[in-house]
Amino acid sequence: MSAMSARRPYMLRAVYEWLVDNQLTPHLVVDANQPGCQVPFEFVQDGQIVLNIAPSAVGNLQLANDRVEFNARFSGKPHHVYVPMVAVVALYARENGAGTIFEEEPQLEELTPSETPEAPKQGPSDVIQGRGEGKGEGKGDKASKGKRPNLKVIK
Repeated sequence: MSAMSARRPYMLRAVYEWLVDNQLTPHLVVDANQPGCQVPFEFVQDGQIVLNIAPSAVGNLQLANDRVEFNARFSGKPHHVYVPMVAVVALYARENGAGTIFEEEPQLEELTPSETPEAPKQGPSDVIQGRGEGKGEGKGDKASKGKRPNLKVIK
């Protein structure tokens, strides 16, 4: 019989769905010291960060078997957040504390940083600040010269 996969990603998705279905705000507790963690480190306290992962607070949320990944704004600045599943400590509701603390799982600890996918070369802040790929091509030339966008009403 082969080794079973880790429970954490399945429990994380289940608790997340349960919290959202009950109109609660899910908060993810992350061990920011784990290898591969890409979080805004200026908000890390005592090696941990608490992230609001409510649908209204994040974009492109992915609760995958090996990671939690999303785009969000911190102090108005866009960030791409990448959390390896091994770094997920707990998920709870802001309103009442309902949720779960995850136990250590050897299956997750066996993952090495080399197995963690690289961060995207172009994050949301690059796109917003105009450093993304394709800058200065085609129609983008007009916007980069300082002209204001022009919209027409079509009836």
